[in-house]
Amino acid sequence: MGEPGQGSLLHDGFLLLGFALVFVLLFRRLGLGATLGYLLAGVVVGPNVLGLVGDAQEKLVIAELGITLLLFVVGLELSPARLWQMRRDIFGVGLVQVAACGLAVAGIIAGFTKFTVAAALALGLPLALSSTAQVLPMLQSSGRLKTPFGERAFAILLFQDLSIIPLITIIAALSRNPADAGGPPGWQLALYTVGAIAGLFAAGRFLLRPLFRLIGGLGEREMFIVASLFTVMGAAALMETLGLSTALGAFVAGVVLADSPYRHELEADVEPFRSILLGLFFLSVGMMLDLSAIAERPVFVATMALVLIAVKTLVIFLIGLVVRMRWQSALALGMLLSQGGEFGFVLFAQAQHAWLIAPEVSSLFGAIVTLSMATTPFLMMLTRWLRKEPKSRAELREGPSAEALKEGANALVIGYGRFGQTVAQMLMAGNIPVTLIDLDTQTIDLAGEYGAKVYFGDGTRLDLLRHAGAADAEAILFCIDGDQLDTARLHEIHQAFPQAALYVRAYDRRSMIALRDAPVRSVVREVQESAVEMARQALEDMGVSGEAVRRAENRYRTSVRERLLLQMGTGSLLTGRDRIITRPSGDGPANPAA
Repeated sequence: MGEPGQGSLLHDGFLLLGFALVFVLLFRRLGLGATLGYLLAGVVVGPNVLGLVGDAQEKLVIAELGITLLLFVVGLELSPARLWQMRRDIFGVGLVQVAACGLAVAGIIAGFTKFTVAAALALGLPLALSSTAQVLPMLQSSGRLKTPFGERAFAILLFQDLSIIPLITIIAALSRNPADAGGPPGWQLALYTVGAIAGLFAAGRFLLRPLFRLIGGLGEREMFIVASLFTVMGAAALMETLGLSTALGAFVAGVVLADSPYRHELEADVEPFRSILLGLFFLSVGMMLDLSAIAERPVFVATMALVLIAVKTLVIFLIGLVVRMRWQSALALGMLLSQGGEFGFVLFAQAQHAWLIAPEVSSLFGAIVTLSMATTPFLMMLTRWLRKEPKSRAELREGPSAEALKEGANALVIGYGRFGQTVAQMLMAGNIPVTLIDLDTQTIDLAGEYGAKVYFGDGTRLDLLRHAGAADAEAILFCIDGDQLDTARLHEIHQAFPQAALYVRAYDRRSMIALRDAPVRSVVREVQESAVEMARQALEDMGVSGEAVRRAENRYRTSVRERLLLQMGTGSLLTGRDRIITRPSGDGPANPAA
């Protein structure tokens, strides 16, 4: 039996997950978020308190895959065209933030401590970076990642990841360690970065897309999961081999596949791994927190953490005002990005290797970063009022509100893609007031160019539906694609708004069978009527009489209706095969999902 803190992987995993479960549930219940729960669980279970689990550094290496997977998922949500639109925020606002915050913090360290200028730069510049692993999940869970506020925060975080390369170069240039003299120069690392990104784009187009097309044709979900993880690991491994940011590699791989048909499947496959590994990352950070360093200099650690938060908040707030953000949003952005980041640990280790700082200083500033990360959930609670929907349309996509809907709407249309546009225009042609809701900001902007007012939001959420006037609506029409709604959610919506008739767009017969017990007025297959219309036109063009066309349509609709009723009774697509029309004068086998 091993000593305390030296148990098997199974033993350590059991303890880590157990403590995480308790602390995260507790902190979620208190409204403090999961991150703080993971951090405190790591502190308690780690070597500095109970000592039940050790080797935090080894677990951190595994857990950093969580950050890699997070950046891959974010990349999937951003097409290259969207990134090009964000270039000013990434290379403009992001560059100014890293430089201004880094130099300001370094100046304070140099001016008020005994560290040399080189050591102050090696400590201050890494502290300019924020926690991607903490901020992005907060933006995703609040539904703000695709808003202008969220996109600006993401742009800054993305540039921070890019800045790892020049920051490592700066520390290497300041190094007093003779072993660093043979390291690659900065221009060479920059060339590696450009070459690696170009290589990933080429691999995505000529290797990965054909691979996913092949796997998709086989219908093997397990192979899709393997291929998804292979893609992330491969991109990260390439960057690591070149001495670059693994998270950047995963992000580029996501961007390459963002406009592919496999985007949603990739997101679904990677999501469970991302969540658990991100949790493990924060557990490891908590385990690495050096409580003895804090105990020796508690005033310095607490003061430095507060100074870091205050300086970064102030600098980012001023940058926000310069780029014409509302002062409330600029202040909220400053507080959101005020903590130190996970890459600080990496850069402190680089500075230690370069003989710029001592090991105990690295531990001390690691504790400062961790403490600053622990304050973020509290800061977000304090600034919740700052992050409410602003009145300015330019600052944030407008969500449905009582003021905006004061004229009232008889129907809510959720989803304004090609299907929802037809539904909404038909209703408005019938003089029915309609409220339009969609989550895609590009769709909202494009609709605005044509004069349509579409509100931003997740139309499957009860709170947003209530805010949009669902309590007074006669109908709620869900025109979103895929199978985003299940029977349980529709029961919740019907219970909350019983006066509203629910209409749901279904992908195919399977979707209709899955919703057979849902409290809906109608479930409509998204392509059936257009297919019937095409068949009608073809029959007429081939000289079939109008009466014969009507009989053919009635025969088809009767067959479809009878099969669907039988299938809803059994829940099986195989039921009613004998009713499939397979030839002009007889029955035979056919695709039961048609």
